[in-house]
Amino acid sequence: MRQGQGRRAVWSWAFYDWANSVFATCVMVGFFPVFFKQYWARDLGVTESTFWLGAASSLAALLMVLAAPLLGLWTDAAGRKRRLLAVFAGLGVLMSGGLFLVAQGQWWLALLLYGLGLVGFSGANIAYDALLPGVAGRRDLERVSALGYALGYLGGGLLLALNVAMVLSPASFGLADEAEAVRWAFLLVALWWTLFSLPVLLWVRDDAPATTSGVALSELRRTWRELRALPHAFTFLVAYWFYIDGVDTVARMAVDYGLAIGLDSGDLLGALLLTQFVGFPAAIAFGRLGERWGARRAIGLAIVVFMLVVFWAWRMQTAAEFYVLAAVIGMVLGGIQSLSRALFARLIPTDQSGRFFGLYNMLGKFAAVLGPLLVGGVAAATGSSRAGILAVSVLFLGGAILLSRVNVGEGERQAALL
Repeated sequence: MRQGQGRRAVWSWAFYDWANSVFATCVMVGFFPVFFKQYWARDLGVTESTFWLGAASSLAALLMVLAAPLLGLWTDAAGRKRRLLAVFAGLGVLMSGGLFLVAQGQWWLALLLYGLGLVGFSGANIAYDALLPGVAGRRDLERVSALGYALGYLGGGLLLALNVAMVLSPASFGLADEAEAVRWAFLLVALWWTLFSLPVLLWVRDDAPATTSGVALSELRRTWRELRALPHAFTFLVAYWFYIDGVDTVARMAVDYGLAIGLDSGDLLGALLLTQFVGFPAAIAFGRLGERWGARRAIGLAIVVFMLVVFWAWRMQTAAEFYVLAAVIGMVLGGIQSLSRALFARLIPTDQSGRFFGLYNMLGKFAAVLGPLLVGGVAAATGSSRAGILAVSVLFLGGAILLSRVNVGEGERQAALL
């Protein structure tokens, strides 16, 4: 049984989640979408700015869908997961910091930097996830994966709280106005991401290069064949696509849904902060639960909770209920993500983690494709945003059914034989 690289490597690896989560909380979710409409693209129509923002996000996601499996193959072939992480994290850092320099009205430049930042964020995560089996060892996968997500929630929440304070009271920080505060928020993301990426680059070892012929398309086809030879890993990936699509849809559509049913934007931002800080201890707790129950059962519990959240949101009326739902989501969001990563790591060969996590991340990028279409389509057909959000329960139900067919013990045995 592989024992991992020791305590310093574990904490160094986990702190990369602390480092890069600020891009997700402060740029992707917190400030870029609003600042894009109100500052950079204020001269565009509302629907036009929405179109261009969606187009940039979709193009970046499509690029990573195509690139993720090949990048995973390359990290295994070359044994250079840290180098891949450094290159893509560096791209994300430069693009985040570059947003500080974008002048009002330069919406096209803001979108270019944002799109490249998304590529950097996603590409680095392929290498980061692939490092997990070597860092943790098979015995501690759930605990170490959960530690990463927990630190990510805490780090992302702390910088988001500081940035929100800067925006609400720019004069207290020596800033001229809200616009300058938001621009400084992007620069702080770049500095934070850089500083806390150093431990994983300094103190985590790469695995030895795999015995593979390269990163040609033939190797990609071979990876798919090997995945089909691991039926429990394959079934889990399909289940993961269903339920993580539901998870991402709930997370990404929550603010839009809250506004649609008449909640105040200030309450929505407060709920986002609450989710971050609840997510820190909850991710740790879910990691422990995964060790005791097994990751599959703990993920199943999280899926049930998400289904209850969807039904509650369908009937929700007040901001107080939105805060409660945000807290409940925070309790299971990090857990379902971290345990999914750990469970997949159990079902694949450790020395080929790069290639398989390339596929895992590819499906992750496909997530929230079907969900928003489902929400929008049902809402348009019924004339009700509440009916739209209720439709997401179908994704969780499909994921739960497929997950119940995964035999973890047999899957680990198959992975050891491959």
